Amino acid sequence: MADRGEIARRVFATCRLVGIETVAVYSDVDTDAPHVNEADYAVHLEGSTTAATYLEQHALIAAAKRAGANAVHPGNGILAEDPEFAAAVVDAGMIWVGPPAATLRTLHRKTETKKLVAEAKVPVLPSFTDPATVPGFPVLIKPDAGIGGAGMRVVRDAATLAEAVASIRREVDGDVFCEPYVGNVRHIEVPILADAMGAVVPFGERECSVQRRYQKIVEETPSPAVDAALREDLCRAAIVAVRALGFVGAGAVEFLLDADGDFWFLELTPTLQTDHAVTECTSGYDLVRLQLLIAEGGSLPMPGPPPIRGHAIEVRICAEDPAYAWLPSAGTLHRFSVPDVAGSFRPLPQPGLRLDSGVADGSVTGMHYDPMLAKLIAWAPSRQEAARMLASALARAQLHGVVTNRDLLVRTLRHHSFRAGDIDTGFLDRHPEVFAPLLSSVDAVRLSCLASALAGAADRRASAPVLSTLPSGWRNVPSGSQTAVYDGPTGPVEVGYRMNRHGELAGWWVRPVDPEELDLAGLGQAPVDEHPPIVVVSASRDRVVLNVQGIRLAVLVHRVGDVSYVDSPEGSVTLREISRFPLPAPEAAESSLIAPLPGAVRRVLVVPGQRVRAGELLLTLEAMKLEHPVHAPSAGVVASLPVHPGAEVDTGELLAVLDPE
Repeated sequence: MADRGEIARRVFATCRLVGIETVAVYSDVDTDAPHVNEADYAVHLEGSTTAATYLEQHALIAAAKRAGANAVHPGNGILAEDPEFAAAVVDAGMIWVGPPAATLRTLHRKTETKKLVAEAKVPVLPSFTDPATVPGFPVLIKPDAGIGGAGMRVVRDAATLAEAVASIRREVDGDVFCEPYVGNVRHIEVPILADAMGAVVPFGERECSVQRRYQKIVEETPSPAVDAALREDLCRAAIVAVRALGFVGAGAVEFLLDADGDFWFLELTPTLQTDHAVTECTSGYDLVRLQLLIAEGGSLPMPGPPPIRGHAIEVRICAEDPAYAWLPSAGTLHRFSVPDVAGSFRPLPQPGLRLDSGVADGSVTGMHYDPMLAKLIAWAPSRQEAARMLASALARAQLHGVVTNRDLLVRTLRHHSFRAGDIDTGFLDRHPEVFAPLLSSVDAVRLSCLASALAGAADRRASAPVLSTLPSGWRNVPSGSQTAVYDGPTGPVEVGYRMNRHGELAGWWVRPVDPEELDLAGLGQAPVDEHPPIVVVSASRDRVVLNVQGIRLAVLVHRVGDVSYVDSPEGSVTLREISRFPLPAPEAAESSLIAPLPGAVRRVLVVPGQRVRAGELLLTLEAMKLEHPVHAPSAGVVASLPVHPGAEVDTGELLAVLDPE
């Protein structure tokens, strides 16, 4: 298996089912990854970066030979579309699980692919390789050999076209082309399987319109915009495109669909795509099993498109922060738990939740790999039931240790426009409200702070060497209140509470504080406006049950070091306890630019002594397969530049110092 994470586990699950032994490869940082532990054999690839390990073709083929493998599955990443790797596998005497290298060479050039498909009478948007021939605006610039939406940019006027084309050419190190930009469109794809005997079977369509950075985060089948007649037209066009390109294997024909029902071919993706799970749910077929069957030279067992059973929706849970330009999040995943999951990595026998993940409790997310942690799929008789089931499970999931896009996914699934099927590729741009945290009410944050403080006190009482059975905060004579100071979603706050002689909550409050000027004399003194009474039904180190004005709710608290992860029906919040006597931290030089995340310096565009404008691009960091720009916050002169291309930096590390003008 020449890939890692979720897709490796997915392929291994089917291999175990059909009696095929498996070989995993792993980098230095993936030594204890789930996909390694689940394989029959595993071969180490020296290094940590993707380029040095999972994309190093010679090392992968050598590993396969060393393990005695007779076939290579490339996963669903870059190598799955690489004609040279496909040819190298075959030349090494092994079976390539994918389309022939000759087909991949054609698909590797998008303009050539579009030309062949257009000749077969499939609708295609025109392409312009010479920017001077663009007839109008806006246009979308694409790399001719790009995959996964990388390097794409919309240009709306002629004045910026030449600069944008040159910039993308540098970024992707290759040719680019332009095509008319069609706004308010849906991204629809038709998953297909084609065998060497000429059979081509489409599996309905998938709606992939909810995207960020031209990459999908919510996928579903069937599409709410496609009726039976349009589905037939899309599937017919997909079959024609597949045959025109000589495609064999598992893939997806991608289209743009406008509000009038007109559609245009985008590309044929020659991989088992990340969203194949929704198709498995509604068709009942194991697509990996069929993919392996085709690779062995077998024929497809079904005479035509299988009927669609119910509705399936998938979300991609990623380690990234949507509210901060999708900044990737690295660290230890202390807990990864989704409730009510019915199965993983294969078609479900009946409607329910399916979780395909590449991580487990204790997994470490680093800067080198894709930020996707898992896919959660809901399959139900109707679209409304699937969306409701999926949103509920996500909201109740425990995702501790890294920032994720969970709240955005929940808000999207519950949004009235999504529920109505009113979605297109601009959905996230039109609805900024979905970027708000799920736990947004002030009262909900206060309850989480109180629960965390009570759980911490219960933990201390349980481990106390003497009188551990006494209620937390109990005194013979009433005195000061119990307090804790947290840094949370609303900033630093103090939570305080008083207990009566019976161990019952007598009063509580949460109020903002300034961590730079903590008034130790004032902490613990109850404010005049205490919050409404709450009854503590029970409190332990990991579970607090509160009765809030007659309504009982349970709050789960998971503490790791000085951080508390609090989950309740109101949402989830992370609280970091602030020490009352913090150690002094070293002060950064004025106008220092520090790394916002761990990553590798990809490009450095300035030199020491250079004068820069406010907003000018200074350098870029690459983390989790995405490039992140670092701009000058103000005009000035580059006084110091301690990094260079290829250097790896950690969060908070100094990147540059500017002397302001």
